[in-house]
Amino acid sequence: MYGFINSCLQSLVMERFGQDTWNKIRSLHSSLPGVQESFMTYMVYDDKLTLSLVQEACSLLDVSAEVFLKLFGEHFFLFCKKAGYDTMLRTLGGNLIEFIGNLDALHSYLALSYQEMNAPSFRVEMSDDAKMLLHYYSDRKGLYHIVPGIIEAVARDFFHSKVTMTVVNQTDEDKRTGKKEHVVFLVQQTNQTSSTRGQDLSFHREEELLRSMRVRSATFAQTKSSWDLIRAVVLSEKDGVHCTFTPCYPDKMWVEERAFCNAFPFHMVFDGNLKVKQMGVKIQKFLPSLHARDATMDQNFTILHPQVTFTIDSIMKFINSQFVLKSCKDKNTKLQLRGQMLWMESLGCMLYLCSPKLRSLQELQEVGLHLADLAQHDVTRDLVLLNQQRLAEMELTNQLERKKEELRILSQHLETEKEKTETLLYAMLPRHIANQLKDGRSVKAGEFEVCTILFSDVVTFTSICAACEPIHIVHMLNSMYSKFDRLTSIHDIYKVETIGDAYMVVGGVPLPTKSHAHRVANFALGMRLAAREVYNPVTGKPIQIRVGLHTGPVLAGVVGEKMPRYCLFGDSVNTASRMESHGVPDHIHLSTSTYRALKDAGFNIQERGQIEVKGKGQMTTYFLMGNLLVSEDSIMGREGGQTCLYKDDLYVQSETESDSELDERTVTVRKDSCHEGGLGPDLSQLQPMAPFAWDISLPFETNKHRYNTSTSSFPSRLCALF
Repeated sequence: MYGFINSCLQSLVMERFGQDTWNKIRSLHSSLPGVQESFMTYMVYDDKLTLSLVQEACSLLDVSAEVFLKLFGEHFFLFCKKAGYDTMLRTLGGNLIEFIGNLDALHSYLALSYQEMNAPSFRVEMSDDAKMLLHYYSDRKGLYHIVPGIIEAVARDFFHSKVTMTVVNQTDEDKRTGKKEHVVFLVQQTNQTSSTRGQDLSFHREEELLRSMRVRSATFAQTKSSWDLIRAVVLSEKDGVHCTFTPCYPDKMWVEERAFCNAFPFHMVFDGNLKVKQMGVKIQKFLPSLHARDATMDQNFTILHPQVTFTIDSIMKFINSQFVLKSCKDKNTKLQLRGQMLWMESLGCMLYLCSPKLRSLQELQEVGLHLADLAQHDVTRDLVLLNQQRLAEMELTNQLERKKEELRILSQHLETEKEKTETLLYAMLPRHIANQLKDGRSVKAGEFEVCTILFSDVVTFTSICAACEPIHIVHMLNSMYSKFDRLTSIHDIYKVETIGDAYMVVGGVPLPTKSHAHRVANFALGMRLAAREVYNPVTGKPIQIRVGLHTGPVLAGVVGEKMPRYCLFGDSVNTASRMESHGVPDHIHLSTSTYRALKDAGFNIQERGQIEVKGKGQMTTYFLMGNLLVSEDSIMGREGGQTCLYKDDLYVQSETESDSELDERTVTVRKDSCHEGGLGPDLSQLQPMAPFAWDISLPFETNKHRYNTSTSSFPSRLCALF
């Protein structure tokens, strides 16, 4: 089938059932050739692809093939109208019978552009009891349910009537050379005029009828009998389109045989035995075998359309169809004829009034014809020239569609590579900083009034390195850092540069938050639990880490051009490092400022007392033992455990900045349910919430009614100088 059909199927699913449904259907058949985001109109696709898409749609939507195909038929009619075939369809006939009777002629015309089109065939028959029977023939079995959808939509739109169709017979047609599936529909058509409207207009219609009768009586009184007058008025009132015109035929033909054969150079006349009786002058020229005394039509031609056997009975059955014949006597002749069969009862002969079937000037040359061989009145002359231009436009359209598809694929690849690049960039720098650098803007350093910094290292790391292979060290650190990186996403804090066994994170930078100390404290507790799952390659026992925390102000900014890093400056960085270096294995060491931030938030904290800190003198420090309000599963973000929730009031850091930098400093205010920025005491009232990361892409948007959504599962990287 042509891509036009597949495009219609795609349009139906997307408009009625949504883009996600089509994406799912397409993904399930991605292995089949031709399945793509858009189909090329003039490209031929395998029927198996279309049928497979239909079957998958029925399965996914849980509907029968009959229902879906009927829905497709209705949508196909609307799709054709939108594609520019509206006027062409409206001019096929003045009523439904004429419309259906000319569908084959429409398909024959479209075949000039869609050369490989294998369209179904239609035939209308009126039964003895005046019932309308629609005969449907097709090479594709099982698709006849489309027909009721199309015909009902046509009747409703073009002829303002309601049609119901039921299958009365379904067989394989033996008398046809092709399109053997034969389905007969009983068509019942009723007008959609409401009874109420009819009652309201009945009086006016009676008056109009009387006036019409008076006018017609004055017109026809002198030329028609009373019965003819009444009959004319009744027929005119019954259907305004009907006309009482009766053709008049001459007593004898005023056309010479020679003139007729020249005027219709491609006509043929044959009798009931298919014996050729007469032919046009051009047929004689190109098919001299017809001059033989007993030449018959079936010896010289095969019927291409309709696909029936070459007998008078078969031809009479499809007398209203357009017949396409192909010369078979001379293998070197590719001549095809297209025209109309007319039965002449008095002579017992069939007149085949036809013209060569040609699509382009190239075919005209291949057959050996010239435009001069076609009669002046024959529209085939104009059709060949117009279709030549049409074929050129189609080829150009094909090229544009192919280029469009290539650009779409390249764009997808480019977007994928861009995402990879941005992911790597955002892993090295905060998102809003990276966006400023991408835009070519300089990044000014910013002061953060308060944040919490964490340092950690592995106990006896030097001894471990001396006792085992480097690759074992790499595996150990990679296992440990992977677990730590996951925790940074759970607690929404920034990862700091790792140097050897040293690991550093910061809370409240680059996005200020009042719960920075609580986040880093819970992260530290998670680090200690995660480290117990990593084993010493020398002893085979779980490793131990030292952790130090300090809360205070810092200055942050980008340093360097070749490999720019987001660096932290200030005494707070040094103090946090001292907390780690003066700590105890498997303990979390807190400074006084961090203790103040955590003391009323449900954490279990023990005082260590005063110790001598290098460069700081005497300091009172503390040990963080655990969180009394949150389970280990919540801290670790394990499935089934309660997810950690934070109560934040993000504030906007006010600094004097230029208008171009205002969007870089605006922050979203988020309100949760915990006390003083910490974890609330009644976590049973809270609903589990998936871990997230702050979206700090430019420009920042303020929305007080929703949480910031996760933008990446990759932790950002910071560089600390101290």
